[in-house]
Parts: sequence; C-alpha cells; structure tokens
Amino acid sequence: IVGLYLSPPLNAACFAVDEKPQIQALNRTAPILPMLPTTPQRWSHDYARNGTLGLFAALNLATGHVISSLRPNHTSVEFIKFLNKINRNVPADLQVHLVLDNLSTHKTPAVHKWLLRHPRFQLHFTPTYGSWMNLVERWFSALTTKKLQRSSHTSVKELASDITNWINNWNEAPKPFVWHKTADEILDRLARYCTQLNPS
Repeated sequence: IVGLYLSPPLNAACFAVDEKPQIQALNRTAPILPMLPTTPQRWSHDYARNGTLGLFAALNLATGHVISSLRPNHTSVEFIKFLNKINRNVPADLQVHLVLDNLSTHKTPAVHKWLLRHPRFQLHFTPTYGSWMNLVERWFSALTTKKLQRSSHTSVKELASDITNWINNWNEAPKPFVWHKTADEILDRLARYCTQLNPS
C-alpha cells in the first residue's frame, strides 16, 4: 500500500475507498454558539437523533477528487453498487487500484463475482488494525471536523443534502493528501514501539 502511495502505477487510477456508516442526523436542543475572541465555541450536551445514513467514498490519490454515494445501510449489495459507480466514473482504458479495509463486506461471493467480471479492478487490503493506512480516513476526518461536528439536522434528508453540498464544494478545488513515510520508516517505528512494550 505504501508503495502504491509513493509510486503509483502508470495508466491507472488509484483510489482510497472506505465507508463511514451510521452518520447520525443530530439536532441540538439549542443552537450552536459561535466562537468569540474570549469564548470558545459552545453547544448543548443533549440532542435529538433523527436517523442515520451511510457514506461510501473513493478518494482519488492523485487528484483528491472524491466519488461518493450515500446509502441507508452497509451491505455487500450496496458496496457493489458503489463499485459500479467507480467503474462508470473512471475511463475504460485505465486500470483501477483500490485501497480498502479488510472487511467481510468486501470479500463476499457476490463481490468476488463482480471482480471477475471487471478484471481491471485490483484490491489492496489494509492489514488488520491498519485502517489508519487508508488515506480516505483523513478525508473522513476533514468531513467530520469541518462539517458534521458543527451541524444540526432535523432529518436524514437534510443530513444527506448537507453532506452532498460539502462533497460538491470539496470537488470544486480538491486537494490530494500526500503520504510521506516509506514502508521501512513505518516498520522501524513499529519495531521501536514493540520493543518499548516488550523489551524481551
């Protein structure tokens, strides 16, 4: 995966793909108060839940452009629909490399059959407990801190509209996230950490 980030293949589109399930449409019981020169931003501790929504996202590693799909739930059928959307959005002459989590949803027989019918797709799974290596997680963090944490929604439809507008604004001037660490640097740091935990 690090090799894919640092030296992507020619004639290929590389995407970091993941899902953000159970995004809650929360409505605060009082309006969020803005930050002032001497006062931090404030919001009430209680809220009303108005449903949930799932977001599939594919971050183009080279351009930062995001292909997204909002879904009511997270199943392999929904994942296949999202793969079809990626397939439609990538020129037919390019290979497609996807970095994604090693979830059971991504490895069902239906997904396997879809991949056999679409040989230009190649999946690269992050290791167990290594989802932090997926760069789309950084994009989800931006969505959460810059939009979702500061928003109130009275319905799932309102939440979907808000997320869609934020993604459209992002895609007007997308910025790729740049990976800096080599695989050797990551492994060296991990070895030092393991040594600190267990010196023997």
